[in-house]
Amino acid sequence: MGAGTVVRDRVRKDLSEISNKTNIPATKPIVSSSPEIRSNSRKKIQRRSKKAVISPVQKLFETCKKVFANGKSGAVPSQEHINMLRAVLDEIKPEDVDVSPKMPCFRSKSNGRPPVTYLHIYKCHSFSMGIFCLPPTGVIPLHNHPEMTVFSKLLFGTMHIKSYDWVADSPQPSSDTRLAKVKVDSDFTAPCDTSILYPADGGNMHCFTAKTACAVLDVLGPPYSDPAGRHCTSDWRIESTVDGVEVGEEEKHKYEWLKEREEEPEDLTVMAMMYSGPIIKE
Repeated sequence: MGAGTVVRDRVRKDLSEISNKTNIPATKPIVSSSPEIRSNSRKKIQRRSKKAVISPVQKLFETCKKVFANGKSGAVPSQEHINMLRAVLDEIKPEDVDVSPKMPCFRSKSNGRPPVTYLHIYKCHSFSMGIFCLPPTGVIPLHNHPEMTVFSKLLFGTMHIKSYDWVADSPQPSSDTRLAKVKVDSDFTAPCDTSILYPADGGNMHCFTAKTACAVLDVLGPPYSDPAGRHCTSDWRIESTVDGVEVGEEEKHKYEWLKEREEEPEDLTVMAMMYSGPIIKE
């Protein structure tokens, strides 16, 4: 038997052994496909492409994991990460999270201040995602965000936002009163840019008043946590005058005394409702 015959026999033997292995598919002959087969192939490819597209809320979740990877109190994300998350939020629409002004929670039937509804989307030790739904005239009283960075996206409606930052090293007329500077005092109508507040500036304390039915998508990093010392405080009363502080007359309207309430607001009701938007895959 010549060398060529031996090589051919070995090749046949190797190919035979390979074809007998169940995890390797047998080679199919190449056949020219008909127009119908090609059309079905294109449809399958299109279906696979659609499955590969993630939802906007899933994209938000993945971005938050990167931006708030640190997860520590007072840790402010880098400017690059802030821009990244803001860009994702700016693109989110009400239908992406399955909210609409036609939902029952936006129709208030009470005579007093209407309740606010909260739709919980996700929460871990690093960040939380949720939606506040306010009927017309609904209010979220002045509250703080200790050691937190917060992104707020107004999904629809018109809302008045007033926010403050504490004035460092200012005199205190009493132990329960502190001087704060007004950061924002304006109406906002969707669509508008995502607002961002930081642990020490950007309007860390704010209050919302709904002019129309409003929905606000909030991302908090890290989220509120009593054990970690990030407790939500909403017990301040606004005192309009700033007497006794060295502030020019033209600047006085930008400052207000905030005095602690003896008890929490009685007219604030927040109700929880099931989030019905796209499911997040961790």
